Amino acid sequence: MEDISRESSDYWSSGNGSAYVPHSQGAANPDTGRRGRRIKSRLPDPTLPLLRHNVSDADWNDWKWQMRNRIRSVDELKQYLPVLEGKGRLEQVVKNYALAITPYYLSLIRDGDPRDPVFQMSVPAAEELDQVPGLEEDPLHEEKDMPVPGLTHRYPDRALIVMSEICPMYCRHCTRKRFVGIEESALPPERLARYVDYLRAHPEIKDVIISGGDPFSLSTPPLEKVLAALRTVPTLEIIRFGTRIPVVMPQRITAELTSTLEKYHPIWINTHFNHANEITPEAAAACDRLLRAGIPVNNQAVLLKGVNDQPETQLELCRALFRIRVRPYYLYQCDLTQGVEHFRTPVSRGIEIMEYLRGRLGGLAIPQYIVDAPHGGGKIPVGPSYLVSMSPTHTVLRNFEGVIVSYPEPGRRAERQPADGRRRGGVAGLTRGEANALVPGDAERILRRRSASQESARFRAERFQKKKDEARAVFSPPGPPEGAVAFSPARAVFSPPGPPEGAVASSPLDALKEAPDGAHLAPLPLGAGNGS
Repeated sequence: MEDISRESSDYWSSGNGSAYVPHSQGAANPDTGRRGRRIKSRLPDPTLPLLRHNVSDADWNDWKWQMRNRIRSVDELKQYLPVLEGKGRLEQVVKNYALAITPYYLSLIRDGDPRDPVFQMSVPAAEELDQVPGLEEDPLHEEKDMPVPGLTHRYPDRALIVMSEICPMYCRHCTRKRFVGIEESALPPERLARYVDYLRAHPEIKDVIISGGDPFSLSTPPLEKVLAALRTVPTLEIIRFGTRIPVVMPQRITAELTSTLEKYHPIWINTHFNHANEITPEAAAACDRLLRAGIPVNNQAVLLKGVNDQPETQLELCRALFRIRVRPYYLYQCDLTQGVEHFRTPVSRGIEIMEYLRGRLGGLAIPQYIVDAPHGGGKIPVGPSYLVSMSPTHTVLRNFEGVIVSYPEPGRRAERQPADGRRRGGVAGLTRGEANALVPGDAERILRRRSASQESARFRAERFQKKKDEARAVFSPPGPPEGAVAFSPARAVFSPPGPPEGAVASSPLDALKEAPDGAHLAPLPLGAGNGS
């Protein structure tokens, strides 16, 4: 493994960026940048203003500066979050599970409140040390499905490769917290070669997910080496990245990065917003740069207790993602990872949330609720059931409003008569086709129907049927005299008399070309085109 320590700048910087100086150690004039100009915060109301003291805009917006100046210790974190004073066991937590938070992401914490969602996802908690039966260090058994170290091959056509063990911010709910950040190392060339050899030997793999750690935590040259190597595999079609960079360090999504990624299309990105508070102007701009480079961006959220486990919170997140053109893709149930029990919710909460989202959002904005099953069971979609009952002739379904409908199956639409001749009513009646639907009387949409304007009658089927009947009357002349040959009304409409003897026949297109300016051909009445 190639060690990438905090002091080593080979992967993160080749410049002379300024060191990060907290205000407690800081400058005489906290309103003036190190380069002699006044600092202007890009945040609308910075709740942790100490993070911007003595830092120029150029440094703050430099991703390499953000990487070099991550908060890495509990003592450093306490300078910005006094609420941590007196909290026990945090040093022990950090010995077990790495701590790193970019200054940018830490600045999103509102008022230093421990209940803030960004606080809970980034700041260590003593509960991480709890040993809970049934939880494992590797609950998904990724390592058991590794034919090559760092390459997980679970699904027939997909493989996941670990490119880096480095993250700009170590999420407290991370499913790989057993190894990320313990040794901040990047992918060595010999392991990359083994990845490529395995992919060549398994042409059924069409899709590779590059994960970590966070692959975008490295600089662009080593990233491009991996992409170039993967593109030598002729049977590989899709390359996907799993990254939280747009969320925790959007400064990394540079023109250099996007232009490099463009060279290796098709590229897809799955990112990881968990709360609408994370969708800042900077994060939105980073996603926009990826989209403009032709890279679709999907979101994989994780359901976390106290962070985003309220239906209204998920609705706000999905709407915010949709506004920035990031598709809500998955909502994951929190994995059975040792150290994350305090984040776990019952599966029923996820189903409740999905029930709430359906009907309040368009389909593109609704994620799939996924349980990544333990013991390597893989991703299992779960959610509310909209199937109420079935019979050979009818399937009974419900919608988000509670409307229950009878769907007739093809070829078996006749109502099934009960043996005793009595109608069943309710859902049993729907399975027999006795009724079309059961509708709650207080459904908002039904109440809206009752007060709907009569102007909507314009779109009723009866009105259009009347128009069709009128059209038939116009284009249906009396039958031919006795002994005459019958003709088709359609031919009468579309078969003009032939040209005079010796004249050249013209096409309808010629008539359009020769029509004087301002002249228009009258549209045919409805139904004329098919002789109906």
